[in-house]
Amino acid sequence: MSSAPLTSTPPPLLPAKSKSPPPHHPLLSHLPHCTNLRSLAQLHAAAVKAGLAAHPAFVTRLLTLCTPPGAHPAHLAYALQVFDRVPHPADAVWYNTLLRGYARSPSSSAAAAVRVFVRMLEEGVAPDTYTFVSLLKACAATRAREEGRQAHAVAVKVGAAGHEYVRPTLINMYAECGDARAARAMFDRMDGDCVVSYNAMIAAAVRSSRPGEALVLFREMQAKGLEPTSVSVISVLSACALLGALELGRWIHDYVRKLGLDSLVKVSTALIDMYAKCGSLEDAISVFQGMESRDKQAWSVMIVAYANHGYGREAISLFEEMKKHGIKPDDITFLGVLYACSHSGLVSEGLQYFDDMKDHGIIPGIKHYGCVTDLLARSGQLERAYKFIDELPIKPTPILWRTLLSACGGHGDVELGIRVFDRILELDDSHGGDYVIFSNLCANTGKWEEMNREMEGTPNHKKQGEWLMK
Repeated sequence: MSSAPLTSTPPPLLPAKSKSPPPHHPLLSHLPHCTNLRSLAQLHAAAVKAGLAAHPAFVTRLLTLCTPPGAHPAHLAYALQVFDRVPHPADAVWYNTLLRGYARSPSSSAAAAVRVFVRMLEEGVAPDTYTFVSLLKACAATRAREEGRQAHAVAVKVGAAGHEYVRPTLINMYAECGDARAARAMFDRMDGDCVVSYNAMIAAAVRSSRPGEALVLFREMQAKGLEPTSVSVISVLSACALLGALELGRWIHDYVRKLGLDSLVKVSTALIDMYAKCGSLEDAISVFQGMESRDKQAWSVMIVAYANHGYGREAISLFEEMKKHGIKPDDITFLGVLYACSHSGLVSEGLQYFDDMKDHGIIPGIKHYGCVTDLLARSGQLERAYKFIDELPIKPTPILWRTLLSACGGHGDVELGIRVFDRILELDDSHGGDYVIFSNLCANTGKWEEMNREMEGTPNHKKQGEWLMK
């Protein structure tokens, strides 16, 4: 067997032989021992040579190992190559397994999922409720509204759209794709009362920044005698956080205790987040300290809570305690730590934590870059902040440059402000606030000529000038 590891570009696979595979073969006895994709790929290479590439046991095992939660794109690509070389696959489980993999992958591709679904129909394999649930989840994950609508149409045609599993998934798909009206229409057309559908609609309302509607739905759910689940209360607590409704949040906390859901880690984490966003850090700390067990998300939310309330040292101390407990931080954890350092003036610590992200295999996002920019700008290291943004591995957004422009205004650095303002205009010359910040910088330092020179030639020069004179 080959010892070559599986790479992001899987090696070409031989077409499956059309002869019927023997029902029993020595290679099949090795299948139960294949616990990872590399060992299975090696066994599969031998199976291809033996004419077993399309053997149901091999295909089933390979697809299962290739499609765990968070499957790597290389694994999905390998599974799809194997599947594509099976002549006339007629097992619905195979299609559903592949679709589930696309639905659960962070790099999910709705187009790839749709291709699998289309082949299923072309091969005459009847889709079931699990097929539509996975397909719709894949569409939701990539905000593929048009593909989701087409999947919905097929579900209606085969009579699956009203199923108790499919209907909530449809509501969630439309909500994720930004079509709140379609999500609500699906919900209003449902027959009977279903907790899962209520949960989907409440979550959809929160996701589309309609917390009031979410609370109304929750009350309606209670009035109908439907007992909320952990999913229900987590969404409702998010609604309270959006509204800043501390007293309502406390009432829901008492209600959660009566339901016996307060021992669940995810519910406690939602309570911490709600209390912190509603301004009660003390209540957030109390919930955190009362938790019997904490996962990565619970630690991260508490760190962010400390940071948002200006307790930078406490946030960093909790971060170090988290690592001592063997909990590996994620991108959200580091965002909280960087924010804490930025608002506490801990420049060297913040830069060190930013470098530590690489050691944990975390690729910084635009929010992390924003925290470092703010960290340097607040400390007066404006040139260093400019260089940091200019040398980013990704294209900077106007927001990063605006952060630095505001800092230039605070430190009265007109020369750097001009350079930053030019970079902003290259990306977006339509934001009136940029002109205001820049004009204030020039006015406060008596550099009106510089402002006039910069304003001349900009597409919005006349409009912005007239607006400022009002």
